[in-house]
Amino acid sequence: MDSAAGSCNACGTTGTALMKLSLGKDFFGRTYDRLSPSTDQSPKWYCESCSMQKNLQRDFRDITTEIDKLTAGQTSQLSKPDEFQRAALRVREIVALLDAAQNRSPLLAGGDVKRLLERLNSITISA
Repeated sequence: MDSAAGSCNACGTTGTALMKLSLGKDFFGRTYDRLSPSTDQSPKWYCESCSMQKNLQRDFRDITTEIDKLTAGQTSQLSKPDEFQRAALRVREIVALLDAAQNRSPLLAGGDVKRLLERLNSITISA
């Protein structure tokens, strides 16, 4: 979908194409559907930059959920060494992208991402 009317719901940018992602896969390959119900009177639309940040936010949220499960002793995707390494790499990428951004992200706090990386670095996964 694409809409040029209105403004980005994250940064407020106007006069640019706005997008709403709907179907996709989360960081661990699970299918999700973010389509708003037809009764939703205020759907969220994002500019290109904020749409990319929404993807980073989704990955951050997915990895955070899995690390919370892991540290609570529950079944987690992060108990697999290859998934753990992939997640740690993705969090480092997110830190680098946020550090390199011209403006502060309205969707994701760099400090939160750095704390998640510290949590990942404090965990040892056996092969």
